[in-house]
Amino acid sequence: MPGRAAGGMLRAMGTATADAPPLAGVLETALHVADMARAQGFYEAVLGLAPMFADGRLTAYPVGGRSALLLFLRGATEDWVHLPHGMGSIPPHGGSGPLHCALAIAAADLPAWEARLAAHGVAIEARAQWPRGGVSLYFRDPDGHLMELATPGLWPVW
Repeated sequence: MPGRAAGGMLRAMGTATADAPPLAGVLETALHVADMARAQGFYEAVLGLAPMFADGRLTAYPVGGRSALLLFLRGATEDWVHLPHGMGSIPPHGGSGPLHCALAIAAADLPAWEARLAAHGVAIEARAQWPRGGVSLYFRDPDGHLMELATPGLWPVW
């Protein structure tokens, strides 16, 4: 659906307004999990991620060198978090139900990912071939979140 520019005029989808400072990308994607140890096992064993931070409420994984996948223990983000040493605070937030997260992969790595998922007993729930040439594999994590591995050709930006 096209966005509305100033004055109610429709602007083309995917175009930014001239007065907004640029965004450098999406830095964090957050999923909420019922059992942190189980989720860590999945993301580390199946997806090969290594945590850059972990405590009882949060595990943060670097993805692709410029973004982070955050796993929060369900319910652990419903209160303010006051950071030490006067660094500030993080407001309450949350997420419920099965969410979606797409991870970018190279097209040449698609067969290896299919084999890796199968080797870990992870069922591919669906596969999509996109008009731009991209392919998406869909599967579930242990909390029912819909995960996607997507090759280039899904969006104009990927």
